[in-house]
Amino acid sequence: MTLTDLDSPQRRTSTTGTTGTDIGTDTHCPYCALQCAMRLEPADDGTLAVQPRDFPTNQGGLCQKGWTAAELLAVRDRITTPMVRDAGGELRAATWQEAYERIVTAVRAAQRADGPDAVAVFGGGGLTNEKAYSLGKFARVALGTALIDYNGRFCMSSAAAAGNRAFGLDRGLPFPLADLGGADAVLLVGSNPAETMPPMTRHLAGARQRGGLIVIDPRHSATAALTDDGAGLHLRPLPGTDVVLLLGLLHAVIAASGTDDDYLAARVEGWGAVAAAATCWWPELTQQATGVPADQIRRAAELLLAAAPHRGGAGAYVITGRGAEQHAHGTDTVTAAINLALALGLPGRVGSGYGCLTGQGNGQGGREHGQKCDQLPGYRSITDAQARAHVAKVWGVDPDAIPGPGRPAVELLDSLGRPGGPRVLFVHGANPAVSAPDAGTVRERLASLDLLVVADFVPSATARLADVVLPVPQWAEEDGTMTSLEGRILQRARATDPPDGVRDELVIWAQLAERLGAPVQFATDPIEVFAELGRASAGGRADYAGADHERVAREPVYWPCPDREHSGTPRMFLDRFATPSGRALAVVPSVVGVDDDLREGARTYLLTGRVLRQYQSGAQTARVAALGRPGEHRFAEVHPLTAHRIGVEDGTPVRITSARGSFVAPTRVTTAVRPDCVFVPFHGDGDNQFCNDLTNPATDPVSGMPEFKVCAVDVSPAEHGAGT
Repeated sequence: MTLTDLDSPQRRTSTTGTTGTDIGTDTHCPYCALQCAMRLEPADDGTLAVQPRDFPTNQGGLCQKGWTAAELLAVRDRITTPMVRDAGGELRAATWQEAYERIVTAVRAAQRADGPDAVAVFGGGGLTNEKAYSLGKFARVALGTALIDYNGRFCMSSAAAAGNRAFGLDRGLPFPLADLGGADAVLLVGSNPAETMPPMTRHLAGARQRGGLIVIDPRHSATAALTDDGAGLHLRPLPGTDVVLLLGLLHAVIAASGTDDDYLAARVEGWGAVAAAATCWWPELTQQATGVPADQIRRAAELLLAAAPHRGGAGAYVITGRGAEQHAHGTDTVTAAINLALALGLPGRVGSGYGCLTGQGNGQGGREHGQKCDQLPGYRSITDAQARAHVAKVWGVDPDAIPGPGRPAVELLDSLGRPGGPRVLFVHGANPAVSAPDAGTVRERLASLDLLVVADFVPSATARLADVVLPVPQWAEEDGTMTSLEGRILQRARATDPPDGVRDELVIWAQLAERLGAPVQFATDPIEVFAELGRASAGGRADYAGADHERVAREPVYWPCPDREHSGTPRMFLDRFATPSGRALAVVPSVVGVDDDLREGARTYLLTGRVLRQYQSGAQTARVAALGRPGEHRFAEVHPLTAHRIGVEDGTPVRITSARGSFVAPTRVTTAVRPDCVFVPFHGDGDNQFCNDLTNPATDPVSGMPEFKVCAVDVSPAEHGAGT
């Protein structure tokens, strides 16, 4: 089949499994990494209706976002034709030929003037495995650029960096989620799954019944509320002090002679230095630094000790989330959480462990196969000569033709349009105009480009800035695979055809690659792409070689799965860790303060997060009427003492101002936040109010993660009605 044959937007790609709108389609939710199982069934009015399916992660449940997911397929402002920006600055409909010509001309001009890295690519953690893999290949082979990164840098990078360093491998949960149900204690550090992935809380029921759910969060979130009435403990530290609190918990475990010494001797390196570093953080000193009472610190340590297998407990888990990780020293916080788990002998033991709750739908698979600036498929390092040779052979190119490492997301976005920076940017599956830190500056950088190309199915804030917009399918209109937070490879099955005029990204990249004179052809059938991905990942840390579409359609497969006879790996590290020695590495975390701390004129910490009925930037969920009106989820939670201090009441608009921007929202007066904090949801694409205009782009030196979760702001009454 030639690329010309692919120009028909209705070409139905090959598929496996139970698909087709006449009989219903088994698939998975388009939103978070829980990847709840659902079935799309034809309704009487010709639309598709969602029905939940029983599956180990969601156990037949769905949240409000999942129940309404089919409404995305019929949004009124769906993009169904390419658009280009005309001489007057307006986006207008165009043909695919015109859009491609605009792109190819700009790419060639930029690269003739400034070399291959004059063009950059920004991907997303919602792309299928096939598309994440192909995008990385497109950047490095068709464009020849080193400059590719993705929005997962804002999500999983600190946990990935700490996990790779400690265990030699990063998989969000190296065990099935259902294993949590048998534990006596679960420690959640900076995570609010009751709102971000509600069906997950079913797996916390056992720990709650035993009084062993421990939640670390400055805010009394819906998840923290699950600890009420004797179900566990809620520890409310000063923002940015999670690492100190975890060191205090470790001190309490050591002081109680509670470490699993046999485990540490057999399976851990570097423990002596970590134990010594914890000795100075006795609970009373930890209380002074974090605000968490010393007796609560000791009680939390007691719950974890009682649950630890070496003490006769049924098991314990330490789980981190974005609240702990999205800091300029988030890798240190995750490292401290891993050290606590190692002290208790949890990782690599059935019924216990350390894990991280992946956020985006394919946040796990999306970071494994080439979207990150320093990685090649299979979670291989791009600087490793053997890795480069292996991938080059699969791609059919010379290893020296593969560019070296690029720039992590924050640095990449800040370089756009600057001297020596990229002049052309491709954005696929992301909305950085809303989701990036210091988003106002990011929008300025996007506007400074010679050409911004955005592939999307709705006019997101980023798409509205584009010079070329390419209409692409959405979740129920494509075939592919996703990898859940457990490392379980799942089928995303096509249930309906995309609208006329829409083209799949695999086809777009193949056609652009041909026009750009790429040395190899790009596969366009997801089955073929996944088979190639398997070959490229074979022998890597994230080895998919033993999986294929047919197998995944029958039953999801946990990676690593090196061959067709392998059953997959639901539980990792049972015999050895993936480090050269086979032992986990305990690392002393640094204790560093907030980058943008409280000061005169900025006396309050800004906290950001998600709410139950919205997802990420809101580009999708803000368009679903059942999930709320635009602006409904824009609010500022302030403590009654703060409200009294600044003279506002419930519903009064307040202006929140940081060193980077300001934001107006109606007040919600609540004791859910600390008196020194204000909480604002970061969703904003539905109403052009962007909370991330305020957040701090300072980054973690190891992971490149920006410090989304805390910065100093001023909170004051806004002029009546402003911004509402």
